[in-house]
Amino acid sequence: MLSATVRRHLNADALFKTVRSSFAQVAETRADNPQIAVADALMSAFAMFSLKDPSLLAFDHRRENESHNLRMIYGVKDIPCDTQMRTIIDPVPPDELR
Repeated sequence: MLSATVRRHLNADALFKTVRSSFAQVAETRADNPQIAVADALMSAFAMFSLKDPSLLAFDHRRENESHNLRMIYGVKDIPCDTQMRTIIDPVPPDELR
């Protein structure tokens, strides 16, 4: 039987926190004071894939209609639109995500 301590870390909230903290360590490649943090863009992309949105456009509709849920569940402060997400994430070296 798993102890309560181990179980506490085996849920979606714990997974999302772990992913978020890893994304927060990715270096910012843009100029000073970007409007949307790279961690928010990466977490938004993670949300899009975990929610199984079929396209960036479908995620953009979700962003407009369900932004509160994305903020609460995934911890995204500023949710980028599809174009912003591409612009922010494209320069991130894949090795930093591994």
